Amino acid sequence: MARPPPPYGDDGMDLDFHRDPRVLADIVDVMPVGVFTVDRAGRFIAWNAGAERITGYRSPDVLGQPCRLLEGKNCKGFARLVDLLQDPSDLQGGICNQECKIESRDGRVVHIHGSIRVLFDPDGQVVGAVGAFMDVTALVQANEKIARLETRHGEVMRFGDLTGRSPAMRETFRRLQLAADSQVTVLLTGPSGTGKELAARAIHQHSDRAERPFLAINCSAIPDALLESELFGHVKGAFTGAAADKQGLFEAADGGTLFLDEIGDVSPAVQVKLLRVLQEREIRRIGASRSKRIDVRLITATNRDLAELVKQEKMREDFYYRIHVFEIRMPPLRERREDIRLLAEQILHEVCTAGGRAVNGFSREALHVLEQYDWPGNVRQLRNAIEHACVSATGDRITVWDLPAEIRQLDRPAERPASPGWTPEEQSERRRILTALEKTAWNRTRAAEELGVSRVTLWKKMNRYAIRAP
Repeated sequence: MARPPPPYGDDGMDLDFHRDPRVLADIVDVMPVGVFTVDRAGRFIAWNAGAERITGYRSPDVLGQPCRLLEGKNCKGFARLVDLLQDPSDLQGGICNQECKIESRDGRVVHIHGSIRVLFDPDGQVVGAVGAFMDVTALVQANEKIARLETRHGEVMRFGDLTGRSPAMRETFRRLQLAADSQVTVLLTGPSGTGKELAARAIHQHSDRAERPFLAINCSAIPDALLESELFGHVKGAFTGAAADKQGLFEAADGGTLFLDEIGDVSPAVQVKLLRVLQEREIRRIGASRSKRIDVRLITATNRDLAELVKQEKMREDFYYRIHVFEIRMPPLRERREDIRLLAEQILHEVCTAGGRAVNGFSREALHVLEQYDWPGNVRQLRNAIEHACVSATGDRITVWDLPAEIRQLDRPAERPASPGWTPEEQSERRRILTALEKTAWNRTRAAEELGVSRVTLWKKMNRYAIRAP
């Protein structure tokens, strides 16, 4: 609004802070929204400081100018307002809520969301309008990025080195993008092997810190006494063995991202020091007398139930709430079975490229087994299984028999035990299979040829009849 002539009360009149228009004008000016009024012709007659900050146009630039001033090549600006002043019959309750694009003074496209109320005189004639708007550009851009990730159903999606097409991963990618577009402290949760470090790295790579360092440390792998030095550094002589000054990870990651894996294993003593860093944004090397300001984005991860650790008093409650700002749960493989074939083929390509192997795919039965297995070790276990299969494979495709025994489930109890419950024909077939296997020294390929069946058929029948290799 119009600038009040400070200080208040210089005109000799008592100041009523509840009613004085100059005080109200100052209140409107400090609001984070743009506020304006126009006359019946659509010319600006008031323009607050919030509107100046959002658009770059100062009050003298716009007062008396038509509201079409904020239109651009790809921006309609306040065109809707002009239409309402000419024909307000479309208004519901006298207020119009709208999202539109305007062009700022420096040529930027600014997305705004606001409300407009058309004002009438006692005779029902339009005399002008008052409006308020906020800048939602960052939110719109974040949603556009998410929309680009959420491609048509069934198409492969990627975020950093993470891949998937399942609904569970689509939701994970959406939350990872939201995290990347902000500076919020992130907690990654989920079972071991689900890709929490890959997720942390992807957040960093898609953030405005991408050109700065990304550092990671596994907190459970380092004793407390050394962990503090690793995180915060130390000065020469701070303790026995400190022969020189050492920079900690927080200092090394200044301007970038620090990823603390297995945060649930950090002792309460270290939690206190981390809490201070998060609250004060400064660190102090062990043995130092002065603190240093740092700018580090913190991402933590755990496969433990942190809320339960708080109940057990193994984790400080204030520390828990400080790191548990924006949680992203990494789904286990059993919740994203649609992705198993995709991941298996991707891992196979990587393994064969690195090792010079000539394996170029999976048999249908092998893929079926991979998709049915529960994968308690998740993607890490899947990679290990495929590396094992590549070593075991004798042909150009991975078969069921190339997979580890626990994956192909030969070591599990048979669904149907070897018992008199079988028919005479089934018992006879079981004896023929055992005879062929023993004759060929348990070479399944030769045994299948002896029986005149495929290896897959032989495998199914061995499972059915609880026949296990010695």
